[in-house]
Amino acid sequence: MEEHVEQRLCEKWRVVCGLYSYNLRDVFTWRLLKTIVMGQILSLLICGTAVSCQYLADARVETPMLQSFLNYALLLLVYTTILSTRKGDRNIIQILKTKWWKYLLMGLADVEANYAVVKAYQFTTLTSIQLLDCFVIPVLMLLSWFLLKTRYKLIHFVAVMVCLLGVGAMVGADILAGRDQGSTSDVALGDGLVLLSAVLYAVSNVCQEHTVKNLSRVEFLGMMGLFGTLISGIQLAVLETHTVAAIKWDLYISMLFAVYVLCMYALYSFMPVVMRLTSATAVNLSLLTADLFSLFCGLFLFHYTFSVLYIISFVVITVGFIMFNVVPTYSALPGDDPGEVLAGHTAESSSHHLLAADTDPDAQRPEPLTAVAAL
Repeated sequence: MEEHVEQRLCEKWRVVCGLYSYNLRDVFTWRLLKTIVMGQILSLLICGTAVSCQYLADARVETPMLQSFLNYALLLLVYTTILSTRKGDRNIIQILKTKWWKYLLMGLADVEANYAVVKAYQFTTLTSIQLLDCFVIPVLMLLSWFLLKTRYKLIHFVAVMVCLLGVGAMVGADILAGRDQGSTSDVALGDGLVLLSAVLYAVSNVCQEHTVKNLSRVEFLGMMGLFGTLISGIQLAVLETHTVAAIKWDLYISMLFAVYVLCMYALYSFMPVVMRLTSATAVNLSLLTADLFSLFCGLFLFHYTFSVLYIISFVVITVGFIMFNVVPTYSALPGDDPGEVLAGHTAESSSHHLLAADTDPDAQRPEPLTAVAAL
């Protein structure tokens, strides 16, 4: 009897921790490989925006709201137009009648998150931004726990710590290389802006995950294009009118703007696809390598100093990302007791529950945008 109880407790502990008996074929699946590759494509797109921004800054063009406005306007031109041609409840008019304020809040969070982190560079250092920007991950996990009912296992928390260690190695390499760029004019304000940006990104990403998994990717992007264009357009008129008027437009500047906008458009269009396959937290873990890709480009374009810690950081972050995705998270149903659910489910059943949402991408589920309404 005691043996049976002990075995049952051990099994519960293994389930909660996510420590199942996997062989290599179970771990390194095509799904995991696809997730890794798609995550790194997102990182490369962010790298493209970073490099183009660096060249624009070198040309003394600092117009973050104009760049955001052009991206949202392109989303508006493509996805909002698609929504306008739909019929029935999926038409943009019907969506605006019932959910306009929810998408307005989502657009506001996304626009201000982008603006706050760019503004932070005027007040604090690159090192502070790289470290504090990771605050988005614990906030994401917290919001996902309460709003999306996502349940994590011990291995997921360990994986996040491993990824953050990789970020620490990257920041250490920056310090050793003397790349502590940015400003120190008002470090407290700059750091506060980074933390605010992380919280707003977390809110936007949780809402995005809920929307693309329960409604549709086109609806999310169409409404984000509509409200993002509106909000960023107002801020552009208020904050950057004189700066935009002072730009000396030529082919070089125009090409840099085009590269930035196309990379951002591809990032916004592709991220919901990856988020539907995984989760907002997993996507943000994969994006931790974006700074590393920017650094690798900087070795050739801006003559940065190479450090072996950059390679170590990339490997550590990748290992942490694989650990996070090997064991599926569980989305609790209303009325479920998380402890009992986690203890009673095997790895196979948890994985089946996770993948059920992906088998029919166009499936419509009830209670749309619960995450936004809860906020």
